[in-house]
Amino acid sequence: MFHPTTNRAQRGFTLIEVMIVVAVIAILALILIPNFTNARSQAQTATCESNLREIATAAELYYSDVQAYPSGTSVVPATFTNGTTVYLETTPVDPAATDSTQTYTFGATAADTTSGTPASYLVTCPGIHAPFTLSKLTNTGTGSSPHTIIYKSGYGLEAQ
Repeated sequence: MFHPTTNRAQRGFTLIEVMIVVAVIAILALILIPNFTNARSQAQTATCESNLREIATAAELYYSDVQAYPSGTSVVPATFTNGTTVYLETTPVDPAATDSTQTYTFGATAADTTSGTPASYLVTCPGIHAPFTLSKLTNTGTGSSPHTIIYKSGYGLEAQ
C-alpha cells in the first residue's frame, strides 16, 4: 500500500534547520564585512603612498635635468615637463579623495644661496585616509589623528 505522507515528509528542511543556516550566514557576514572595509582602507592608503612616490620620482628626474624643481604650486602633473621631456605621463588619482576633481598638488621652493637652504618640494594628497592606515608614517600634524599624507623632499612620506 502507498503512503503519500511518508514521501512528503522527506522532501524539505525543517524550520529550525533553515534558521540555523541563516544564523551561521549572519555571523560570518558580521565577521567578514569589517575586515573587507579595513582591507579597502589600507589599499587606498597604499595606492596614495605609491602615487606620492611616483610624483616625487618625477620631480627628482626633472631636477636632475633642469637643476631646479618645477616652480610654484600647481596641480600634478601640469608642470612636470621641460618642453621635450614629460616626466609624469598621467595624473595619478587618489582613491581616498572625497571628490573626483581633487588632485595631488605640488609646491616647490627655490634654493636660497644666502642662507644655504636647498631647493625643496612638498606633494600633498587630497584624500582623507583612515587614521589606522597611517600608523606606520611619522605624524607631523598638530592633531593626534592624522588623515592625510604628504611627501616632503629629503624626508619622504609623512602623515598630517
